[in-house]
Amino acid sequence: MVSDDDRIGDPWGTRTPYDRGTPWPVRTDLHLAPGLTEADVERWVQSASLLHSNGDAMDIAVRGGRIVGVRGRATDRVNHGRLGPKDLYGWQANNSPDRLTRPLVRENGRLVSCDWDTAMDRITSRTRHLLDERGPGSIGFYTTGQLFLEEYYTLAVLARAGIGTNHLDGNTRLCTATAAEALKESFGCDGQPGSYEDIDHCDALALFGHNMAETQTVLWARVLDRLAGGDPPALVCVDPRTTPVARKATVHLAPRPGTNVALLNALLHEIIRTGRVDRAYVDAHTVGFEELAARVEPCTARWASRICDVPAPGIERAAEIIGGAERLTSTVLQGFYQSHQATAAAVQVNNLHLIRGMLGSPGRGLLQMNGQPSAENTRECGADGDLPGFRNWQNDRHVAELAELWNVPPERIPHYAPPTHAMQIFRYAEQGAVRMLWITGTNPAVSLPELDRIRSILGQERLFVVVQDLFATETAQLADVVLPAATWGEKTGTLTNADRTVHLSDKAVEPPGEARADLDIFLDFARRMDFRDRSGGPLITWHDPESAFAAWQRCSAGRPCDYTGLSYDRLRAGTGIQWPCTADAPDGTARLYTEGISFAHPDTCESYGKDLVTGAVDEPAEYRSLNPDGKAVLKAAEYRPPQEDASAGFPLQMITGRTVHHFHTRTKTGRAPELNAAAPEVWAELSGLEAAALDLHPGDLVEVGTPRGSVRARLRITPMRDGVVFLPFHYGYWDTPAGHRPAGDGPGRAANEGTVTDWDPVSKQPLFKTCAARVTLVERGTPAARHRTGTPVGGAR
Repeated sequence: MVSDDDRIGDPWGTRTPYDRGTPWPVRTDLHLAPGLTEADVERWVQSASLLHSNGDAMDIAVRGGRIVGVRGRATDRVNHGRLGPKDLYGWQANNSPDRLTRPLVRENGRLVSCDWDTAMDRITSRTRHLLDERGPGSIGFYTTGQLFLEEYYTLAVLARAGIGTNHLDGNTRLCTATAAEALKESFGCDGQPGSYEDIDHCDALALFGHNMAETQTVLWARVLDRLAGGDPPALVCVDPRTTPVARKATVHLAPRPGTNVALLNALLHEIIRTGRVDRAYVDAHTVGFEELAARVEPCTARWASRICDVPAPGIERAAEIIGGAERLTSTVLQGFYQSHQATAAAVQVNNLHLIRGMLGSPGRGLLQMNGQPSAENTRECGADGDLPGFRNWQNDRHVAELAELWNVPPERIPHYAPPTHAMQIFRYAEQGAVRMLWITGTNPAVSLPELDRIRSILGQERLFVVVQDLFATETAQLADVVLPAATWGEKTGTLTNADRTVHLSDKAVEPPGEARADLDIFLDFARRMDFRDRSGGPLITWHDPESAFAAWQRCSAGRPCDYTGLSYDRLRAGTGIQWPCTADAPDGTARLYTEGISFAHPDTCESYGKDLVTGAVDEPAEYRSLNPDGKAVLKAAEYRPPQEDASAGFPLQMITGRTVHHFHTRTKTGRAPELNAAAPEVWAELSGLEAAALDLHPGDLVEVGTPRGSVRARLRITPMRDGVVFLPFHYGYWDTPAGHRPAGDGPGRAANEGTVTDWDPVSKQPLFKTCAARVTLVERGTPAARHRTGTPVGGAR
């Protein structure tokens, strides 16, 4: 057992080196409340992380009816006992004294406490009125990436077949919609091809816009242990910042924000030019190679160097590593997903693996990563803008399957157009088409772009806002009804991580006061609305997590994300299990596409694809003509400059991102003393050269302004590329004296005061890393301010 001596300063813990092709050693991490030992724990209850997407398995320590700590589960395939800082300390938010414990309703402009009947009657009354007066399109749902599978599936059924609305999406639209879209564009279907275990076997590892060291600390610990062992992999990092990943890289490429497609086209050019294409694999399993080769033929390293401001020899060296690898593993995250040409760039990473034949065997892994713990479940269950079970809204047979499963007419399930994405739902609310918006477990008043606009939308008198959450967030303060929710450790359900590993999280303690599990709230709403199937029976027939899981299994049967071989009992056996898990694969499936491309056939695929420039949806006949046999599609993309770039008035490019100690808008991590003390205030990062040009020093209070708004932050000087300013996006206003954004047009604290309302045309993911900005001095930093500013994770300035 390993204590958490300095897991704030050293998020990855002690090294346990291992060699290529050997098992990752066990290291069991533990943190308990001060003064307690393991002997003081009354019960251990199994769970998995709810504060990142790695899926770290853990056991919750319970004493006196309260959560008092956690330990890693040594037998789990994902973490082998390790826990990161948010795992070790984040549980303390459950015990926070400011949890919501009773429903609230708005009376005379103020939120006042009430009972559940009053709150739910107000919601159902408004729902019925809007259905009668304006139809199902007047109601929208915006959910999270932190619920359980059982809750997403229930929400999807009541929204799509109960209400009949097309307006259902999640905040996973902000972080990993591009992951799903890129996989659908290349493989016809969502679902990560690779496995975390590919890190154990690869001889080259490429991280594209993925600061794994801070977003998935335990997975980075696995990489560090490989690097410390025999036969370590070569490491390629693509990131404009000199992150801990970049400091360990064999090659670090720091392109100008918004130029990822140009860089990837140059890498593809080099691999094709040097004859490192697996033509047998390409011919057997792909379509589109000739078009791809023609598109990247002029995209030399020298050409990309001018666009990306990256040395051409660095591009050539990265291509040599990627092209020469026997076993290549790649990961992709927000540096690509939230940037200009997001889907086009992520698809080119898929192309790298496809033309090299790097899929389906140990060490040949591709992971289009997730940002949130159950983002994968939103996609599987249809709570993020897709149909449940990775079904295709353009395929009438797929819609008919759902209709038969739910016993409703097919026309009751909206499929007249693509499911509405989150940014469009808020646009409809702004225009008055959406008159009720039910927000679950997320905080758009801090997390969406151009916050002044979002606050204005949520504050409209004509928009009825329901917020279901743990705390009185900035969004809850704008609601008409607030429902107190239970969270991780207070309810039972499953969540699936970024490599398709399904974990069960059991209920350990009772929720505070009258707070209820999200599943119970959705089931209560369905009962009160009396949603019926076409036989006159209840639309939703399940009543608890396990029966909801069984209902989902029926929905997933025969689809790529097949859960039929799983059960709660099996998931209590010590480790998570990767889907698809069926009678034919009872222990799960480590890797997809081991024998070719499985899910891209026109009758099976989740999507017929989109134009990578315009986002226009391809027609079924077009897809059948291109890909009649269901192969992977090598989809080429032309580089196009960002719409908003640096200018004389705004000479820098602003990018936002995560930090290791916080999650989402800090509603949980900001209430964990160790995590909050590590990073209590927003900061801005500049390179030394940019800071010197502006006569700025560490700890100075600066204002980061864009054409839309500004933020005040303390300055850090870091070895990042020139011309860029970085802001972490976690900070809002709930823990300020006012508790909300101060009135007026002055500078704020949330990075999204200044981000742009724009999104990728394919995935509809907002562009948080494409924004012109300027930095100006507000006041000089004192020695105390310089001390508070601290150093980036990993220690190097």
